[in-house]
Amino acid sequence: MERIPAIVVVVLMAAAAQLASAGFPNQYWPAPATPAPSGPSTGFPTSGWQDAHATFYGDDSGLGHDFGGACGYSGENIAGLYSTRTAALSTPLFQDGLGCGRCYEIRCVQSKWCVAGSPSVIVTGTNLCPPNWYKPSDNGGWCNPPRRHFDMAPPSFYKLAARVAGIVPVQYRRVPCQRSGGVRFYVAGNDYWLLLYIMNLGGAGDVSSVSVRPADSSNWIDASQNWGITYQAFTRLEKSVGLVVRLSTGSSPQKTIVCGDAIPAYWASGLTYQGSSNFW
Repeated sequence: MERIPAIVVVVLMAAAAQLASAGFPNQYWPAPATPAPSGPSTGFPTSGWQDAHATFYGDDSGLGHDFGGACGYSGENIAGLYSTRTAALSTPLFQDGLGCGRCYEIRCVQSKWCVAGSPSVIVTGTNLCPPNWYKPSDNGGWCNPPRRHFDMAPPSFYKLAARVAGIVPVQYRRVPCQRSGGVRFYVAGNDYWLLLYIMNLGGAGDVSSVSVRPADSSNWIDASQNWGITYQAFTRLEKSVGLVVRLSTGSSPQKTIVCGDAIPAYWASGLTYQGSSNFW
């Protein structure tokens, strides 16, 4: 009797195991291993998986001002920096704006509506999913604290589950943000009030401490959070002198960088500047 090659036996056993697992609706295929990022290492650690739920909201394109309001991102910021890979965060994840810019890997679990293979998607937190206290937390009030919930841009949600699902259980974990280029600063305010929109942060993706100084001075001026990704300093600054910005992350391990080439001399309100420094 002719022997079946060992490699064929292995393939058949693997196929049988896969078919057996497909027969149980409350199980999911493990997410495939995430490939190593092509960008530089940030040193920020990936966290363990945690349970949450996910829905979707806004225009089906996943683009527009709706996807960045509570953090301060404009529609142009969303399209240029994060595309359709964004999510509004429930209050425990939003953390009064500290969650803006953080990156999460999300996968659908334990639902018949999960995409086969339970693929994952990495999104950036760009908005707040507010509580709805008029509805119970398990029936419409999906973002009511203490629930951990992601209200995703539709294209990102569709990577995980069918549209008809509406809401699905998910697992999520914090991952390092891989960004291209340095930190970006949109400058606003007036002659006595500097307002910085801080974007494109690598590593932890967040910022909790900001200081600025003129390039010709050694005296740092502390800025306070206004809302979301915006930080303000009440001081008069000469626009003929460039600005140096010092940033510290809000996550552990905390890191600090100094952006010395982002905002040059003769800067102006209403413009976006980008230097070479980031949380690599």
